Amino acid sequence: MKKSSKVISSTVIAAIAAVSVVTSASAASVSTVPSVSSINLSSMDIETALMMVQQERTKLLDIQLQAQIQQVQNRNQAIAELNAQLQVANQNGDTAQAQKLKGQIDALSNSQQMDMLRVQSLSNKRNEAFDVMTNFIKKMQDSRSSIIGNMR
Repeated sequence: MKKSSKVISSTVIAAIAAVSVVTSASAASVSTVPSVSSINLSSMDIETALMMVQQERTKLLDIQLQAQIQQVQNRNQAIAELNAQLQVANQNGDTAQAQKLKGQIDALSNSQQMDMLRVQSLSNKRNEAFDVMTNFIKKMQDSRSSIIGNMR
């Protein structure tokens, strides 16, 4: 009984943490998330509620990751266009235009590096969300096995 109450209390703490993470994730990029579905947790048991919260967190992180990847692709396209313009400017001998284009390319490249760091961070968060969900499922299964074992 003591072990199951510890598991339940730790899952409640995990649920609260997951809800706060989902809330902060949705608040951090409201502009990139089309809609956040509300989850009615009152009619669910704790295990189902935690799974729903984790699934929602994973879905939000997926949406953010897709939006960030799209930004990276758009910036790559812009850099490619500027590189083509730079090549034309160099062929025409227009050094002033070439310098201006190099500055724009450098600025976009710096932004691109920051975007790639965001992609990596979101990918890590998404992987962590899956790990949390997997660990939760394993702990609940272990708890069930322990309870069944104690009943025998």
